[in-house]
Amino acid sequence: MLSSTNQSPVPPHRVAVFPGQFDPITFGHLDVIRRGVTLFDELVVAVGNNPDKREMFSLPERVAIIQETAGKIPGVTVQQFHGLTVDFVKQIKATAILRGIRDMSDLHYEFQLALANRAVGGVETVFIMTGDQFALTSSSLIRQIVSLGGDIRQLTGILPEVVIRRLETRQQSGHISQSTRPDAPAT
Repeated sequence: MLSSTNQSPVPPHRVAVFPGQFDPITFGHLDVIRRGVTLFDELVVAVGNNPDKREMFSLPERVAIIQETAGKIPGVTVQQFHGLTVDFVKQIKATAILRGIRDMSDLHYEFQLALANRAVGGVETVFIMTGDQFALTSSSLIRQIVSLGGDIRQLTGILPEVVIRRLETRQQSGHISQSTRPDAPAT
């Protein structure tokens, strides 16, 4: 495509999707978002549900938290989605999926997922290594700490303040969902 004023090519608008459950969002996620947005014209943080994981926060709560923590970063938008990530990527006409890698076990899993997304949806995946200070951060472990009554203030180095406050409120009110407890029966 050529621009009408100077006849130089107009670069395509590069949109990436950073999908996840983000339950809760961590500084590791925010690190990937901040660095990932520099690679694309727009980064859509796509908040969904993983049927293999139990939720602590509802989908609307997670979207609100992410909008508060990452929504003001220029070039970042936050959307919720349902279903396959590749379908969402195609729906919004994104050019790539962005994924963060913490360690070798992430790499193995993400490599398989990237190959499947390319085979099923023709979508490429771009990987960013998470900052080393966030390599051990895991939303699953955070949910476990909270559900077992751990001291949430000890997580201030890995969680944004808005997440800390919401987790404390949830823990103090006793509204830790039974489905987030590790001993909860599977449904």
